[in-house]
Amino acid sequence: MPSLCRSCDAVADRPSGACARCGSRAIVSHAELFTLTIGHIDCDAFYASVEKRDRPELAAKPLIVGGGQRGVVTTACYIARISGVRSAMPMFKALKLCPEAVVIRPDMAKYVHESRRIRALMRDLTPLVEPLSIDEAALDMAGTEALHRAPPAMMLSRLARRVEAEIGVSISIGLGPNRLLAKLAAERGKPRGFSVLGSEAPALLAPELVGLLPGVGAVAVARLAAMGITRIGQLQALDDTTARRRLGEDGPSLVRRARGEDARSVEPRRETKSVSAETTFNSDLSNPAELERILWRMAERVAARLRAGEWAAGGVVLKLKTAKHVIRTRTHRLPAPTALADVLFATARAMLTPEADGTAFRLIGLGAQPLRSIAEADPADLADPDSGRRVARQQALDHLRDRFGPAIIGRGRGFG
Repeated sequence: MPSLCRSCDAVADRPSGACARCGSRAIVSHAELFTLTIGHIDCDAFYASVEKRDRPELAAKPLIVGGGQRGVVTTACYIARISGVRSAMPMFKALKLCPEAVVIRPDMAKYVHESRRIRALMRDLTPLVEPLSIDEAALDMAGTEALHRAPPAMMLSRLARRVEAEIGVSISIGLGPNRLLAKLAAERGKPRGFSVLGSEAPALLAPELVGLLPGVGAVAVARLAAMGITRIGQLQALDDTTARRRLGEDGPSLVRRARGEDARSVEPRRETKSVSAETTFNSDLSNPAELERILWRMAERVAARLRAGEWAAGGVVLKLKTAKHVIRTRTHRLPAPTALADVLFATARAMLTPEADGTAFRLIGLGAQPLRSIAEADPADLADPDSGRRVARQQALDHLRDRFGPAIIGRGRGFG
């Protein structure tokens, strides 16, 4: 069984406890190690890792990135996870589990900036990179061995070292014959993991709980349990007719996933329908000026995500949640697509003004929908002589942030 040292790229014919060349114990072994070509990259506790990189004094402390007392956990470092803190957990519950945790508000502009840098390193390996989220992507490296003079497994190992050296965060890698198994492999052994799932996957998956499969959430788990199905192996045993009769039209597809089968290709451009940001306040807000200041920050986040994804907003969506948990959604179609925070903010502020009538709100959100290509964004307008200057100002800001980091410069209306 071939093995690869993730520290020095040494290759051996059989697995061992340590590398014969450099002594590292970071060894990955698998019978199909050098023939599999689909990779899955997952950054380890991405937001928290970026914050710890920028604040070395937090390295040994539990860290939560998220909202205030009434918000939720966006992500938590692995030290905080030992105490039971998880993403999407209410903040008050997380702080009860880990009262010593340091809490930092998300800085999405910074995370988008770092995500863009990591994605550029991925594209040095293959043009077939499909972003799945800000910190996760699938890669198809079939046919790249001749180009790199190294198999995909070795190039992915080098990528992990490069990301850690140049970006300052760690990633976990999954390698498999298809996207599903590569993703499942990436979830094993985090952080800094490198796992492989090949032809042995059905046997390895059989004793696992059905909730391990992507897309099988709590509701589906309960429904399957009511039928007496709790293990993946029980799904594997169903034929298509039985699966359709017992599980519905999606039954055969679920059975194929349980067997580790996945025919999806890696698509460099995954369809994205919207880009959005929202925040929950520590205490209810009704003051229009305070709401507008936070709305501006939302506009900057959404605009940064649009430009990072090479998208433009064809319309703007404003979301408000009152103190009584009533959600208000307002939409406006733009005359021309935009990727500028100024335009997003002006449009959203016009929708916010009639809503800010003394009503107390606990949440505000801003979204861009539908999406258009960045090539359509902010065309010159003879009726608006300042349009070109707005684009030029934003390009200058982006240049400064790309060179010195996202926190180097900001607009005055976002402070306070």
